[in-house]
Amino acid sequence: MRILGIDPGTNLLGWAVLDTTDKKAQVVVMGVLDLAKLADHYAKLKYIYERITSIVNEYKPDELSIEAPFFGKNVQSMLKLGRAQGVCIAIAAANGMPVTEYAPMRIKQAITGQGAASKEQVANILQRMLHFTEMPGHLDATDALAAAYCHFLQTISPLGAPKSGTIGGPAKSWKEFALRNPSRIKK
Repeated sequence: MRILGIDPGTNLLGWAVLDTTDKKAQVVVMGVLDLAKLADHYAKLKYIYERITSIVNEYKPDELSIEAPFFGKNVQSMLKLGRAQGVCIAIAAANGMPVTEYAPMRIKQAITGQGAASKEQVANILQRMLHFTEMPGHLDATDALAAAYCHFLQTISPLGAPKSGTIGGPAKSWKEFALRNPSRIKK
């Protein structure tokens, strides 16, 4: 499975592509979209659409794992961030890719074991686990990689991954697992 991870943003949008087989993952590519140079919010959305569409067409991911917006105090910032995230989700939906959102704390917890880990801690652990040599210039790229790797970890979890479009982690009970994975239940 090939996973596209996205850390949505309105100044920097991180993205990463992760190849997975069985219980192994390998970084294909990661980067950021620098949106700060675009003054108009609508120009930013257009640029996100064009670049993420290009990335999807080039790398052909099977699924999208995207960081869910956190709830901040600035409503206008949240609205803009939600729009950027929505563009990415729409691209995935238009390309038939299942979408799974993860809360930032859940992603950090999956990678580091601590929901309050710093971007630097997440990046360093990912670098050791996935053996990439060059740290990207912006940690938004490793945040996107963390979203993809978190999704990978959920797919190999014995209790299964959340359904597409949900926020969360592994099922908390076998009943929840059965509800999320009806095709895996033998009758």
